Amino acid sequence: MSTQMRRILGRVPAVWRAGTLSVAVASLAFIGITQAQDQDDAKGKSVHLAVNDKPINRDGKFTTSFAPVVKKVAPGVVNIFTETNVKQTDYPQLPFLNDQLRRFFGDDFDSGNLRRGFRAPKQRGIGSGVIVSKDGYILSNNHVVEKADEIKVRLNSDDREYTAKVVGADPKSDVAVLKIDAKDLPVIELADSDKIEVGDLVLAIGNPFDIGQTVTMGMISATGRAGRGVDIDYADFIQTDAAINPGNSGGALVDAEGRLIGINTYIVSMSGGNQGIGFAIPVNLARTVMESIIQHGRVIRGYLGIWLQDLNPSLANEFDLKDKSGVIITDVIPGSPAEKAGLKVEDIVTELDGKPAKDSRHLKLQVGALAPDARARLKILRDGKPKTIEVTLKELPDSEQTSRTDRRRETPSDETLQGVTVGDITAAARRQWGIPRELEGALVMQVAPDSASYEAGLRPGDVILELNRQRVRNAEDAVALSEKAKDKTTLLRVWSRGGTRYLVVDEGKGR
Repeated sequence: MSTQMRRILGRVPAVWRAGTLSVAVASLAFIGITQAQDQDDAKGKSVHLAVNDKPINRDGKFTTSFAPVVKKVAPGVVNIFTETNVKQTDYPQLPFLNDQLRRFFGDDFDSGNLRRGFRAPKQRGIGSGVIVSKDGYILSNNHVVEKADEIKVRLNSDDREYTAKVVGADPKSDVAVLKIDAKDLPVIELADSDKIEVGDLVLAIGNPFDIGQTVTMGMISATGRAGRGVDIDYADFIQTDAAINPGNSGGALVDAEGRLIGINTYIVSMSGGNQGIGFAIPVNLARTVMESIIQHGRVIRGYLGIWLQDLNPSLANEFDLKDKSGVIITDVIPGSPAEKAGLKVEDIVTELDGKPAKDSRHLKLQVGALAPDARARLKILRDGKPKTIEVTLKELPDSEQTSRTDRRRETPSDETLQGVTVGDITAAARRQWGIPRELEGALVMQVAPDSASYEAGLRPGDVILELNRQRVRNAEDAVALSEKAKDKTTLLRVWSRGGTRYLVVDEGKGR
């Protein structure tokens, strides 16, 4: 897992993903493959959670030890180890360097890849996870497992280790759902994160710097925080001063009674280590994402179809508003539920279903939490006059994509379709390659020039529709079917440049 970090120039501290501690290592394997994610298998399933949504006791009494709480919850926090194969590439800015390397290595150098005795790098990363069901469902962060080719989960209670599969992941909230094949696992009880308060004591549990499971204590410093410097669309973070460091990502933030209130995700730091500003995803948000992924195979969010901007004193003055609470609509998307309901630019949204619209971020969270086809009541101000509008929501158009990690996959060196990278068909890819809206399959992203697939005629922009006469709906299908191939000859049915054709890829030819 590659380290993800943004530095902000000047005196503003850097933002670190708490779990993205990684290191590049050498390996004899040159090209690898992730395990096929099991989203399609997960559709329609449910997860059995232990939930206790009572508010915590706030009698002001302080305990002399949290040892009983730690003993109860620590077995439910696991260590996660990831391994990612890194493909070497040419240096486009330095073409002379590629030529010099080819002259020196001869045929051992091709497209930036050194073969026969030279080792391609691998990246290994660490993170944490929380067991939420006895049959092996685990909550973690998307950035902990994103693009990983192999994921291992180690229990802290007895050092058992399992290979984990990604059931689904949501980059928009940084939540990932993993599954291991195990039973009667220790679980952590879930609290209601809407009932927490600033000043509540909390414990953070994880595997910082890969030194082993560690528990730190602090309090809730703030709630409802935005993602500062991180690319997370649906952010409603719990801020805590409990020590969180690289390796803690995906670990548990629990209350003083040992109930899960959040999933630790990132820190703000000048040094990369803890400085008392850490953030966790509220468990209510993480739970909603997880249940949607498990039941539907993707994250389903409500869609209104408006662009919003927070009000400030200047805008409030321009629109002659006495109160700057609410958000202003800056654009209405044509054909959207908002347009059909009659919402207009310059409308001020003050409430959604009786809840105040504090700012654009919270309104986005409120809309996203609603189901498609749900009817929402919006209170607005139009030309200074109050008005109520009912809107029937749709599903967020890119929900299918947001429920998954970037699923570009490469075939393993000992399987078929070597040197081929595939991905899911996005809206941008359809525009770029002219792919019909209704077409399903695996988009070919890259084809190594020296591969059997390239020789057979497979090219970037092609869409694999069938593999050995079996339907391919997405990148996961293509990868899974390539793993199951019984010999080195693969029959592909592909869409290419507006037509459909068959290709025979023979990996068994001498090369």
